[in-house]
Amino acid sequence: MGDAERASTSARYLAAGGAGGDAWAAEARAEGRRGTQRIVQAGEVPAPELVAVRLGVEPGQAVIARRRIMYADDEPCELTDTYYPASIARGTALAGTAKIRGGAVRLLAELGHVGAWVEEDVTARLPTPDEATTLALSGSEPLLQLVRLTEDAEGRPIQLDVMAMAPRRQRLRYRFRAGDRP
Repeated sequence: MGDAERASTSARYLAAGGAGGDAWAAEARAEGRRGTQRIVQAGEVPAPELVAVRLGVEPGQAVIARRRIMYADDEPCELTDTYYPASIARGTALAGTAKIRGGAVRLLAELGHVGAWVEEDVTARLPTPDEATTLALSGSEPLLQLVRLTEDAEGRPIQLDVMAMAPRRQRLRYRFRAGDRP
């Protein structure tokens, strides 16, 4: 993608069945690009500290993780790790490496877990050596980290996304009504 920016709105990633379940491909297509992804790992893992805190489990407790590399025009531009409480995702397609028909949000809804609240934190940090290699970043070039927690209507965490993005290839766009209160 070079220095071109990709505008991103989180809402399209949170609707069950939106864009046929592949919001990434639809977003890239809308910008005249080809968006693909590769699931490189999926299954039960011990919850790292950040994941444990955000999902409300003990560090090291089992959670289900799906690790993906996102591509724009065949260039890796984002690493996305998605975590689910094991009580929700164990034994489901969320724990496997196959593409989920209709997308993960639709599957969660079918399992009775509908997102109602979303909280996002965006920070900049230096990449790990693996991140720098995969995203073709110099070791001193920062990346954007977006952490998105999705909760159900009762405030129970159902999904946590941790994304590492090459900033020269990203633009985060948020639109909301001024004056709305939570």
